[in-house]
Amino acid sequence: MDEKTAMFSFAGLTFDWSVIISTTVAMVIVFVLAVWMSRRLELKPKGKQNVLEWIIDFTNGIVDQQAPNSTGRGMKFYIFSLFMFIFVANQLGVAFNVNVGGVTYLRSATANPLVTMTLAMFSIGIAHYLGVQKLGFKNYFKTVYLKPMPFLLPINIIEQFTSFLTLGLRLFGNIFAGEMVLSLIWQLAVSHGIATMVPAFALMLAWQAFSLFIGAIQAFVFTTLTMVYVSEKTEVEE
Repeated sequence: MDEKTAMFSFAGLTFDWSVIISTTVAMVIVFVLAVWMSRRLELKPKGKQNVLEWIIDFTNGIVDQQAPNSTGRGMKFYIFSLFMFIFVANQLGVAFNVNVGGVTYLRSATANPLVTMTLAMFSIGIAHYLGVQKLGFKNYFKTVYLKPMPFLLPINIIEQFTSFLTLGLRLFGNIFAGEMVLSLIWQLAVSHGIATMVPAFALMLAWQAFSLFIGAIQAFVFTTLTMVYVSEKTEVEE
C-alpha cells in the first residue's frame, strides 16, 4: 500500500500531519464519549451508562487479575484510558480514511509504528517506574534483572528491550495489515466496474466487521500485557 503523508518541520524535528490529526481525533472521540456516557448518572443504570460501567468493569477486571493490590488500584484509570484510546484509534481507519490529492491525513492512528511504539514506551516505562517505587532500586534490580540466576543478566536486559518492541509492533502490525487488506479490496472494487463492485462491497463489509473485532482484541491484548509487565516488576518472587 503506497501512501503519501504530509510532513512539516519545527525546531529541527519532522512531524507527520496524519499522525497528529489521527491521534488528536482519537483523543477527542474518547473524551467526548466518556463525557457523554457519564452525564446524568443514575443509581439504576441504563443505556449509555450501562455501556460505560461495563467498560470500566472490564478494564478493572484486567487490572485486578494481574495486580489486585494498591499498585493495581492506581493503574485502573490509566488502563481504562489506554483501552479506550487504542480501541477508538484502531477503528478510525476502518470507518474513515481521508486522502486528499494522494496524501493521507486521517487513518487509524495505531497503523503508524511511531504511535504504537510511543504507547509501548509509556506502558513499559510506567512498569519500571512502579517497580522502583514499590521495591526500591536494589530489590527492583534483583527482581527484574538477576532472577532466576545472576548470570542471566544479559538475557534479562535483552528481554526488557524485546518486550518493548513486541508490545508496540504487535499492535502496529495487526492494524496496518487490516488497512492494507481494505485498500486491496477497494482496488478490486474499482478494477472491473459493477462485476467486481458488488462482491467487493460484501467482502468489505465482512472485513470491516472482522476489523472491529480485531481492534477490540488488540486493545485488550495491549492493556493486559501492560498489566502483566507491571505485575512482573512490582511483585517479588519467593
